[in-house]
Amino acid sequence: MQQGWTFPWVSALLLGVMGLHVSGSEFQHHRYEDLVRALFAVQSECPYITRIYSIGRSVEGRHLYVLEFSDNPGIHEAMEPEFKYVGNMHGNEVLGRELLIKLSQFLCEEYRAGNQRIMRLIHDTRIHILPSMNPDGYEVAAKQGPETNGYLVGRGNARQFDLNRNFPDLNALVYYYEKTNGRNHHLPLPDNWEQQVEPETLAVIKWMQNYNFILSANLHGGAVVANYPFDKSRDPRIRGRTTYAATADDKLFRKLARTYSYAHSWMHKGWNCGDFFDEGITNGASWYSLSKGMQDFNYLYSNCFEITLELSCDKFPPASALPREWMGNREALVSYLEQVHHGIKGMVYDENNNPLGNAEISVAGANHDVTTGVDGDYFRLLLPGTYTVTASAPGYVPYSSTVTVGPAEAIQLHFYLKTAPKQNLKAKPHNGKKNHSSPKAPLKLGPR
Repeated sequence: MQQGWTFPWVSALLLGVMGLHVSGSEFQHHRYEDLVRALFAVQSECPYITRIYSIGRSVEGRHLYVLEFSDNPGIHEAMEPEFKYVGNMHGNEVLGRELLIKLSQFLCEEYRAGNQRIMRLIHDTRIHILPSMNPDGYEVAAKQGPETNGYLVGRGNARQFDLNRNFPDLNALVYYYEKTNGRNHHLPLPDNWEQQVEPETLAVIKWMQNYNFILSANLHGGAVVANYPFDKSRDPRIRGRTTYAATADDKLFRKLARTYSYAHSWMHKGWNCGDFFDEGITNGASWYSLSKGMQDFNYLYSNCFEITLELSCDKFPPASALPREWMGNREALVSYLEQVHHGIKGMVYDENNNPLGNAEISVAGANHDVTTGVDGDYFRLLLPGTYTVTASAPGYVPYSSTVTVGPAEAIQLHFYLKTAPKQNLKAKPHNGKKNHSSPKAPLKLGPR
């Protein structure tokens, strides 16, 4: 692991000083076959640091291809975080799709050119890029093209489902648990959930189950703002009013959103598309309440922190606008990716130095725990500060440690848990009371 992650503003300066240029294929809109060719062209140019895999198929049978960047493609290396970008969730919001194709070309080209920043990023991170989550909707929108594309044409998948309102609603469950002291992470999915979601949504959820993603962003269009959780209001009865719905990591999410906004050429200015967002960021529910969205699901179901990036006023900008959009987003895409290397990370072992998967990592004052992956490694994004961190696992004695997090790369903090002594149940005094478990909870259309 290489050290010394640079701050976004220093990184931007370095890109300028090094004279990095826009290269690769000419800017154009990519239909499905063009997208596949572009991804495989990158893989062919950088075979030792890339891998292409499919997470599933759309309703009409198109592959949902992911391009992976890593110094060991196809392998999770312990202590190396997993990151993902998802584009084109709404089929007619196409800029994210094109930016992620261009980012893939950029990463390959700059790695081959010896760009130390990009080389370090690929060596220290496993990066997954899904340019199009909704290839069927895109084809519907692309048939109309930039000139006549309607606001809703191609937004949904082939069955006309809005994929960003198609994930299991875990917000209702966590809001209930907040009142009953229940779980704050990795919430259970409802019964028969697989039959309740679309094929594209199912593919993404299975993807999240197979990879321990730590940080993510999904790219949209129709506004210019970095949107962070929660998207769903805690009080759905309030109509016509916006209510801020903060997560337990609200300050951290605001920092992640600002990282993108200020590294973007104009998002941070606030005034875009006839709207104003202070610093170019917004809490989702404060903008408008949205149920069953992907970013909230990431936070409540997995270890992944995700934000939603609205990147253009025009959902389907003409090809002539793509070079400017790429230059406006290039540094932001790289700077946001680098945020996965902040906070703390480490391993959790038992007393025989065996890694413990699914151990829980809790931070005092932050009511949102994370878990170790199958290899026993964990990653907890945190702002600079001093924290008391506790590792725990069933059958082991919890252990706490205090750590100070700085503004640079993640601090390593390992845990070694001892097996809990077997309790002598006969020796326990009986108070005549039953041990009750906590009760179980019953299981505005906009750019997002």
